[in-house]
Amino acid sequence: MKQNKDTIDLSIIVPCFNEEMGIDNFIDHLFAQLSGKNSCEIILADGGSKDATAEKVKRFDNVTFLNTPKGRARQMNCAAEHARGKIFYFLHADSFPPKHFDQLIFDYYAQGKQAGCFKMKFDSKHPWLMLMAQFTKVNHKSCRGGDQSLFVEKGLFDEIGGYDESYIVYEDNNFIGKLYDKNEFCIINKWLTTSARKYREIGFLRLQWLYMKIYYKRYNGATPQELLDYYNRVVKAM
Repeated sequence: MKQNKDTIDLSIIVPCFNEEMGIDNFIDHLFAQLSGKNSCEIILADGGSKDATAEKVKRFDNVTFLNTPKGRARQMNCAAEHARGKIFYFLHADSFPPKHFDQLIFDYYAQGKQAGCFKMKFDSKHPWLMLMAQFTKVNHKSCRGGDQSLFVEKGLFDEIGGYDESYIVYEDNNFIGKLYDKNEFCIINKWLTTSARKYREIGFLRLQWLYMKIYYKRYNGATPQELLDYYNRVVKAM
């Protein structure tokens, strides 16, 4: 991975919390899939992990570990303040981008695309999740989510004002919705693979129904706190 003290092409920003079980494999994957053609940095923004996440991350050279307030919006904004890249790439710690993902992003950026994501599939052969993966090919904000990852040009990120930290849930959808309002979003025609662990824990249809209800509630004007209250109430009941 080429790197320069002052100039970085791509800042890979990862919010994390208690990821000790898979963080080694995730970081190894990132290094293995980089093309080597661009200067990149990896920033992990940790929201107060209670496990060995920090110890495992600090073993890696060229990975910056930040202690931040908990909450993905806060974590990602904090990392963005430290980032040096002209493009930010926001990625969850259980989502694995395709080979040469950095160059794929820059290929689309060279075409004038300032923001976008990859198609997304799950590490599961469950028929419902295989169907959901097909919807990620559709360039509409209702088909978006944080697990799909997001690249955005730094100037555009700043113009929008970063992530709205009043959202504890739905923060990705809120930010991406603002990009769609500016007609700035594309789908990179390669697959990212994300973990289906939450679906396995809660249930495939039950979790999808929860996500759909949150989207519907926000569409009908629910506040960030109302969304959080609903999420906590339903998840605890599960």
